[in-house]
Amino acid sequence: MTPLLQTLRPASRLIAASLSLAAILGAAVPGFAEDGNAAAPAAQNRSCAEDNGGLTLPEGFCATIFADGLGHARHLVVATDGTVYVNARHVKRSSSGSLVALKDTKGDGKADVIQAFGDPQGGGTGIALYKNWLYAENKDRIVRYALTEGDAVPKGEPETVISGLPLNGNHVAHPFAIDAEGNLFVNLGSATNSCQKEDRIAGSPGLDPCEELKTRGGIWRYDANKTNQTFSPSERYATGLRNAVGIDVDAAGRTFATQHGRDQLYENWPNLYSSERGTELPAEELVLLKQGGDYGWPFCYFDGDQQKRVLAPEYDGDGGKAVGLCNEKLPPVAAFPAHWAPNDVKVYNGSQFPQAYHGGAFIAFHGSWNRSSGPQGGYNVVFQPLADGKASGKYTIFADGFAGEGGTNAAEHRPTGLAVGPDGALYVSDDAGGRIWRIVYKG
Repeated sequence: MTPLLQTLRPASRLIAASLSLAAILGAAVPGFAEDGNAAAPAAQNRSCAEDNGGLTLPEGFCATIFADGLGHARHLVVATDGTVYVNARHVKRSSSGSLVALKDTKGDGKADVIQAFGDPQGGGTGIALYKNWLYAENKDRIVRYALTEGDAVPKGEPETVISGLPLNGNHVAHPFAIDAEGNLFVNLGSATNSCQKEDRIAGSPGLDPCEELKTRGGIWRYDANKTNQTFSPSERYATGLRNAVGIDVDAAGRTFATQHGRDQLYENWPNLYSSERGTELPAEELVLLKQGGDYGWPFCYFDGDQQKRVLAPEYDGDGGKAVGLCNEKLPPVAAFPAHWAPNDVKVYNGSQFPQAYHGGAFIAFHGSWNRSSGPQGGYNVVFQPLADGKASGKYTIFADGFAGEGGTNAAEHRPTGLAVGPDGALYVSDDAGGRIWRIVYKG
């Protein structure tokens, strides 16, 4: 595997936030009318916190803490008027709901108006904007809310776009993306680690056929323009993806997804893998989605050292030499250190950042828990250069310092979602502390 880039110097302790949880959960906030109407937005600028909100960034970039204390903030989007919408799974429950609208009306890089809405007992990960609708995952379904000009918070009841999405097993998040034609690509992560007869049990063989591939471990495609669609195996678009939490579409219409690699190679197969090898395998991935494409899970994993897919030990793999049917599986666009957990990807389509960032992908790494011999890694945002749907250089760490002084074993913040605002600013959400950063380029 390509050696990891030198870890950036830890940032100073993260500053306290100015927004209270009471405001987030629906209490009156200056500038936000009781009916949910936001005040007219002030002109955006590139103000920054003195310590960049605790982040370490490349020269020329700076950040503010846009909001804090949002609970389990997952993915987010930014509307053309600058309103930020967040899907806050497991936010502290209230009558206000688990979706959050935030707006900066003063132009200082901080949300001064904020209100929760939607299903107070719902929530999820996925969220998207398409036409005049806000789409959001809510447990086993994707719903949409009609947006009207001048209203940050939707007033009408949501419509169901898709229902019956699987919820059992290891991976229950349903992140999604919508392209310009209205194709809605949704992740249905695997119910197991590696489709074993007994999940996560040492020495248990893999099932062949892996029956869960009929309904899990891939990307499904639906029509964002239609309502009342019901999940079925027939809408599967691509397979062999254990858990694609990040999905995004570039300006040319190409759809990318991140792949969470499988766990426990050493723990379940110590006769084939050392603890050190279990730490470094398998690589995390960025893939280019193709209709009918097969990316190998559970039969194969991507070995970053060898830069190829090899047979998993559950399927007669020998620790990394045997390839077998993995020759037929699609390779990734780019690979990253094992177990970093890529939770979102955003192709930069703004104009504010320097030209080198245009068309490349930012990836939010949630951070590891199972690098067997340690240390744990990730907890950062990296930038992967892209050109014509392929990697055009090595990734670099773009934003670091999320874990805070407690380090990765007690991370204060874990990057989860990414969004690009209409002015080109990059927003990063965190589902540990419920914080959102706004990153800008000042030159």
